[in-house]
Amino acid sequence: MRYWRIVAGLGVLLGFAFAVGCHGFFVDPVLISMTVGPSANLQTGTTVQMTAVGTYNDGTTNYLRSGVYWSSGTPTVASVNASGLVTGVAPGQAVISGSYETVTGSATLTVTLSGLTSIRVTSSDGLSSIPYGDTESFVATGTANGEQVNITNSVNWSTNPPSIDNVSITQGGTLLTTSGGSSTVQFFVIATDPTTGISGQMNFTVHP
Repeated sequence: MRYWRIVAGLGVLLGFAFAVGCHGFFVDPVLISMTVGPSANLQTGTTVQMTAVGTYNDGTTNYLRSGVYWSSGTPTVASVNASGLVTGVAPGQAVISGSYETVTGSATLTVTLSGLTSIRVTSSDGLSSIPYGDTESFVATGTANGEQVNITNSVNWSTNPPSIDNVSITQGGTLLTTSGGSSTVQFFVIATDPTTGISGQMNFTVHP
């Protein structure tokens, strides 16, 4: 009789331990961060599927296939639907964000013009030269499907030669110069579409 009481007692203890273990030791991992991608270039009218990968506090990772809320920081450039499919709307850049519970990740997409055939580069004020210490803004105008479109913010800006003393150019098309240059330099300001590789250029001069 005592034997069976001991067995029954052990059974109760084991059952209790199992219940505690299920709820206390085998805790579901907690999502701590997520990676959203890809960071891509796409043309207007085309699409790209975004994905979200979650990282948990136990070091594991997993694709988040449902429950992600998608949004676009600039829907006039790129729109995104509930399943994470992004559509290029107009040239420019847009940050696409995915949120799952309290965790958010994002990726930047660059949208370029579909049907682009050429790019024309001009200075915003019509100047072709400036003295050292001044700045100049440039405009990139793309021709696509017979229309002229400002694509200044969706092209890559550079100069030829690529390295010029006291001269640099930003990705927004602004030429920066520093005072102190002693010689006149002549170079090309170049705008290149990152998707097609089509480029345009303008001859420009910086002088003392």
